[in-house]
Parts: sequence; C-alpha cells; structure tokens
Amino acid sequence: MSTFESVIGLEIHAQLLTRTKIFCGCPTSFGAPPNAHVCPVCLGLPGALPVLNEHAVECAVMAALALGCEVQLRSVFARKNYFYPDLPKGYQISQYEWPLARGGGVEIQAGGTSRFVRLTRIHMEEDAGKSLHEGFADSDRRTYLDFNRSGVPLVEIVSEPDMRSAEEAASFFERLRQMLVWLGVNDGNMDEGSLRCDANVSVRPVGSEVLGTKAEIKNVNSFRYLQKAIEYEIGRQVDVIEHGGRVVQETRLFDAAQGKTYTMRSKEEAHDYRYFPEPDLPPLVVDEARREALRAALPELPEARAGRFQTAYGLPAYDAALLTETREIADYFEATATASGHAKAASNWVMGEVLRTMKERGIAITALPVAPGALAGLIRIVERGTISSTVAKDVFAKMGESGRSADEIVAADGLAQVSDTLALEPHVRHVLDAHAEVVAEIRAGKDRKLQFLVGQVMKAFRGKADPRVVTELLKKAIG
Repeated sequence: MSTFESVIGLEIHAQLLTRTKIFCGCPTSFGAPPNAHVCPVCLGLPGALPVLNEHAVECAVMAALALGCEVQLRSVFARKNYFYPDLPKGYQISQYEWPLARGGGVEIQAGGTSRFVRLTRIHMEEDAGKSLHEGFADSDRRTYLDFNRSGVPLVEIVSEPDMRSAEEAASFFERLRQMLVWLGVNDGNMDEGSLRCDANVSVRPVGSEVLGTKAEIKNVNSFRYLQKAIEYEIGRQVDVIEHGGRVVQETRLFDAAQGKTYTMRSKEEAHDYRYFPEPDLPPLVVDEARREALRAALPELPEARAGRFQTAYGLPAYDAALLTETREIADYFEATATASGHAKAASNWVMGEVLRTMKERGIAITALPVAPGALAGLIRIVERGTISSTVAKDVFAKMGESGRSADEIVAADGLAQVSDTLALEPHVRHVLDAHAEVVAEIRAGKDRKLQFLVGQVMKAFRGKADPRVVTELLKKAIG
C-alpha cells in the first residue's frame, strides 16, 4: 500500500429545499404514498412541457456563490439519454456543456492537516424515480416503481480529484453538507435521500502524475459508509494491480453489512448519454444584478462566524468551531451570550447541557424547551453566586420540564446558595473534627486534600453552600 497513492473525486447530489419540483408544481415532501406526487410533466407524458422553478435556481446560485464558484451568465439544460425503469421520459433533464457554475472549492481538515479541494462545476438537474425491489409479496418476480421523486430539483456538485484518503473524502462530504444546510438550500437528511454521494476512486504509484483507472462507488448516504467504501475500494484496486490484474472502469455499490463494494454495471462515458440541448427550455440567464442580489442575501458563513466568535467574544477556536456546526446552534449561542453578558459561560452551557439534552431527547435545538433568554437568566444567577454550578444543572433540567424561569425555580425550591458564615462555621468545624487526619495532611503540604473537605461541607448543605466561602473558612480554620 505504501507504494501506491489514492486519487479521489466526489460527485454530491443535493436536493434543493423547494416546495415543488423543478419543472412542475408537484410537491417535493417526503413520505407520501407511492405515486401520489406526480403529474403529466414529471411522468413525461406526451405534450407536457417543463417550466423552470425560480426558487430552485435561487437555491442553486446561493450554493454556488457560497462555495466560491463563478456563476455563469448563461447555462443550458440538456437531455441526458439513458434507459432505466424509474426514468419515465427515457432521458433526464440535466446540464452538461454549459453548467450553472464553475470553479470554487472548500478547505477541509483531515488527519491533522488541511487541504483545499477544488470544485469542477455545479449543475442543476431533475431526480429520477425510485425502483422498489423489496417489501412486496412478488418482489422475487417484479420491480415496483414510485415516481414521487421524479422531477425533484437537484444540484450536482463535482469536485476535482484532489483528495488522497478516505478520511479526506468523508471530511469533504461532511463540509459540503454543513454548508448546504447552513444556507437553507438542503435539509441534509441522508436517510431520506436528500443528500447522496458518488465517489470516483483510483490508485497510482507514488510519485506518478498519471491518473489510474477509476471505479465509481454509487449512492453512498453516510460519512462513515463513504469512508469505509473508499478504504475497501483502495485496498481492492491495489490488490488487483499487485496480483498482475487490471482495474476495470465500472460502477460499483457498497454493501454496508459486508463492508465491501461489488460490481453494479460497466461505467458509461459522456458520449454514451447522447447529450443534446433540451428543446423545451430556453437557456438559463443569471445576470450580474441577480447574482449580486443573491450574494447579498447570503447569511454569514460558518468560517466567518467562527472567526467572529473568537474575536468578538474571546472564545477559543475549539468552542467557536463547535458552536458553528449548525446555523441554529450558532444563533442560540449568540442570543444567549448577548442576553446574559457572559459569552464564555454561554458557550460552556451550550456545548455541555444544551447539546447533551438535544442528544438525549433526539431533538434539534429549535425544539429545545429552554429558550436563549431563559438560559441567559440562569447564567446570570450563577454568575451572581446565587446558586452553584452544580445546582444550576438541576435547575436547567427543571426549566425544561416545567417551563418556569430559573428565578422562579430557585425561589420556590429554596435553592439559593448559603453564604452566611455564621450558618456555615458550625459545619466547617464538624468536618474538621471528623477528618483530623486529612487536616494533618493538608498542613503537611498536601493542598489538594482541601477539596475533599470542601466537598464534605457541600454535602451537608446538599450542594447549596457557597464553595468560595466554604473554602475560605476551611483555610482560615486550618491555618
């Protein structure tokens, strides 16, 4: 393996987040009964004419601009001709010679290093239907067809073969997903097929500039499976070459259960599809004024926002990166930080209890029952010393269960910290008397033992004693 290097390029198919299909008014919503969202246009019936969805174009252009592409003034839809049962027209309306956008790229992090992966192009196209091979009494004899997806708007994002490991490819796919979801042009739901990836994989001797014969791994819909599929495929190709064989250009599928790729069909070339301009659609023109209006509508992108979180709020790079994984988390944090006036505390709460609660409940942050303003109120009373951070976690849980504010819960449950030295001193003396040997160790220089005594006093007050006051009283008493 050390004498070969892998060369990887990805083609990512992303469903655009529109209410209707790309060339007709049928809904794009997932989960409808088979063939419920169809019409003469998306079924390709004779005489039906396509009309381009303006919102789909806007979504595609925004994605291209955010990824640093050059949006073309004029792009042309084409017919990509091939036969498959779930393709009702016998061709797919796509773009070929004149795509929507060219160039661009993204920076990825993998294996402790960064790499800029260039994009070749972004083009728009319609999705095909779905062939159902399982789940029916006669599935051993028949294939069923569901055309609900037929005509759903897609962008295909094609990278240059710039990646050199399966880890880099998975990182690139993950980065693209983050960007598309952040922009609101794709929902990122890979289980429902909204985001799919094809990987082109080849190997060559280290130091060679000549590309090897590639195999395409089709329709991978998870980061982990993509990495495993590519790792297997690299090993397979190297093994073929080392045993005197020749890698064949083909399309393969990944079997997740076995962790292997297997042959699906021979790989077509562009001329096999007999592309020609779509006669029922005029060229798509996106003029400079339209491009600039959509550029102005772009939200602050993840890297820029992470940088601003570091400079404006003084957050470490790690915090800023985690808080900008999604736009909703970034919005939640910023609203909490602004309302509380304590950005680092807000960061700690979001990265800790908030994300933990989301994971346990399986919810998005937009469904979290504790709003940013409510969390800000909790942070303020912790920073004032009214309650300890330990008690605050219990208060946060109660806020989510009851909808009450932190102040209401603290008052009703009597959770305010005890800072009165007259109330604390008897318990401090009792703890010192009960643990004379620990006191001796502290006096002998084992300062860390002091935290044990603090814990014992806190235990007596069920966590409500002010730990700073307790610490000072213990130090004074021990001398």
